[in-house]
Amino acid sequence: MALNQSSPSSLYSPSQFNLSTTPPRFQRSFLKLPFLFNDHPNLVMGRAQISKSGPDNVVSDPNIDGFGPKKALQCDEDDGCLSSSAIDFLTLCHSLKTTKRKGWINHGIKGPESIADHMYRMALMALIAGDNSGVNRERCIKLALVHDIAEAIVGDITPSDGVPKVEKSRMEQAALNEMCKVLGGGMRADEIQELWAEYENNSSIEANLVKDFDKVEMILQALEYETEHGMVLDEFFLSTAGKFQTDIGKSWAAEIISRRKSS
Repeated sequence: MALNQSSPSSLYSPSQFNLSTTPPRFQRSFLKLPFLFNDHPNLVMGRAQISKSGPDNVVSDPNIDGFGPKKALQCDEDDGCLSSSAIDFLTLCHSLKTTKRKGWINHGIKGPESIADHMYRMALMALIAGDNSGVNRERCIKLALVHDIAEAIVGDITPSDGVPKVEKSRMEQAALNEMCKVLGGGMRADEIQELWAEYENNSSIEANLVKDFDKVEMILQALEYETEHGMVLDEFFLSTAGKFQTDIGKSWAAEIISRRKSS
C-alpha cells in the first residue's frame, strides 16, 4: 500500500524514516503519534494511521484496509469488545506478523522471524512448562502474548537504535494506550494494560518466568540460525548469560547451551 503523502494533516514524510527493512506491501501511513518519535526520527513507525477528527468518540481510520470513520465505543464488559473495535484492533496487530525482529536483520539473517513468531513460541513455553508452586500458567501465557504487543506501532527497538530504556518504555506505553483506544477500552483493554505493565516492571513471579522465556526463546532461535546458516551468533548468548531468574529459565538455557557446544 502506498504511503499517504497528500494529506495536509500528515505530520511526517517518508524521507524522515528508514523503510529499507519494511516490505513495500506492508508500508502503510504512519501512526500520528508525534509524542512518540520527536527525538528518534530514524525509528520506523507502525503501519496504521489513527487520527481523531470531530467528536472525541469518533476515530477516523481511513488507511487500515479501507476502513472508514467509526465509533470508538466502550466495550461491553459482559460481551467483550464490539465487532468493529475487535477487528480494528486485530488489523492493527497485523504488523506483529510482518515486522521482522531487528536483531536478526542486523546480523544478516535472511527471512528472520517476526515479532509474532517470537511471542507465539514464548506462549508455547508457558503452556508446556511444568507446574510450579504459586505460578499461574494461564497468566504466563497471557503475558507472553502481550509483552511485545506495543511493537505493532513502535516496531522492534533494539539497543543498537540508541534509545534509552526509559524512553523506549515511554514510547511503548503511549503506543499501548492508543491500541487500547482502538480496542474500545473496557475490561479487555484494562487487562492488556495490566499485563503489559506487570511484565515491564517484572513485578510478579509470572513476569519473572516470562522474562526468562523471552531470553530462552532468543538464544534457541540464535542456535537454530547458527545451525541453518553456518554462522556464529555469540552476542545473543553473551547478553543473556547470568541473567535468568527462575529454575526453569536456567535449566532450559543450560540445555540450549549444552546443545550448542556439542554441535
